[in-house]
Amino acid sequence: MADAIHAIARQVRPHTAALLADADDPHAELLTLFWGPQFDREHALALWARFSQRQPVEAVPMLPALLSVGERFDALERTEKDRLRRLIVRHRALSE
Repeated sequence: MADAIHAIARQVRPHTAALLADADDPHAELLTLFWGPQFDREHALALWARFSQRQPVEAVPMLPALLSVGERFDALERTEKDRLRRLIVRHRALSE
């Protein structure tokens, strides 16, 4: 399952800087997406909508990738979801 987490990270990494550029706390935004038992698609779409207002052309290919990340996350076992959350928290601590 570690490979599944790495696949999610590889898929979301190219988009996070752009998607979370105007966020006060990008790690908190990221945790919001992955905190519940299911990927928070409503929050993801809100982030994407804000981004698409700023950069509509760049936003178009991002939407399918973002929804795919949600599908991958939802398919993870609970322990792997927890591991992904811990990785985000650890990255946040290292970034401060």
